[in-house]
Amino acid sequence: MEQPTIKDRIDQLGDFLIEVFHVVGLFVIGGTIVWSAVGEYLVIMQHESGFASLKDILLLFIYLELGAMTGIYFKTHRLPVIFLIFIAITAITRFLVIDMKELVATDKFNVLIMVAAIMILTIAAGVLRYTENKFENSNEYFKHK
Repeated sequence: MEQPTIKDRIDQLGDFLIEVFHVVGLFVIGGTIVWSAVGEYLVIMQHESGFASLKDILLLFIYLELGAMTGIYFKTHRLPVIFLIFIAITAITRFLVIDMKELVATDKFNVLIMVAAIMILTIAAGVLRYTENKFENSNEYFKHK
């Protein structure tokens, strides 16, 4: 058996440091998401109305999607891009719910643009899901080593 060269050892150390950075970074991101979500939940619980509004619930869904995306990335080392699309759709929906009157007041086409953006993102999510199911098993490039 051949002795590892200095370059091999440096490569192993580099791979190890990258993996440590990856795990620490994911824990920091995950902790930040949980911290922010809990903080927002506590604010929601203090509402004078005694209940959460639709905009609050949609914001919690954004946190949930961010947490799920981080968890999947942690387990698989693959970034589920479709979750970014879901987050964008939820964010646009939340914006529509909160600022509908202001959108229509400034320009009547703003709502149409937002709806078109949601439709384009939905089509993109469908294309991603279709290609993921069709090509995932046959394409070695995307498989984790």
